[in-house]
Amino acid sequence: MNIVCLDLEGVLVPEIWIAFAKESGIPELTRTTRDEPDYDKLMNWRLGILQEHGLGLKEIQETIAKIDPIPGAKEFLDELRRMTQVIIISDTFTQFAGPLMEKLGFPTIFCNSLDVAPDGRITGFKMRIENSKLTTVKALQSIGYDTIACGDSHNDLAMIMASKAGFLFKSTEQIKKDYPQLPAYETYEELMEAIKRAIAQ
Repeated sequence: MNIVCLDLEGVLVPEIWIAFAKESGIPELTRTTRDEPDYDKLMNWRLGILQEHGLGLKEIQETIAKIDPIPGAKEFLDELRRMTQVIIISDTFTQFAGPLMEKLGFPTIFCNSLDVAPDGRITGFKMRIENSKLTTVKALQSIGYDTIACGDSHNDLAMIMASKAGFLFKSTEQIKKDYPQLPAYETYEELMEAIKRAIAQ
């Protein structure tokens, strides 16, 4: 039995922090897991910048409300969900993901949560589980699923490599160069064909 595990940002929706960096005029916030493999380090650095600029959850949610899925993402997801089980495994947070899940037709998502003070300041974050993407894929395998995984960043590599089939999608030239063994695709049509082949195996 197959289950497809997809990353969210960069695969189905634009990167939230890049959108917020543009909206807030803080270019440092364009740094993502494509640039920094250590997610804890990246998030603590982001929270420091938010504090420095007096920004909180409300401002980020206002930006997220304006973000639409990548063109073709919802149609891709709809077709995929008609074929097989699909789960989105993301390092984003429930407070960010809600409006985006609505625009994608409410797929299942496993993600993390933010600690938010009464005044809206983001004071910390809680990861659902350590190495959440790899741990989730291994847990699915332990209950009888063959996983097919897809992502674009450093934090997706472990789940991609641990799966029956795994693909890079809209990734960076550097990651593609560092992991030449991983098939890399740029369009939803190519990715869909690759997933169909993996399901048929």
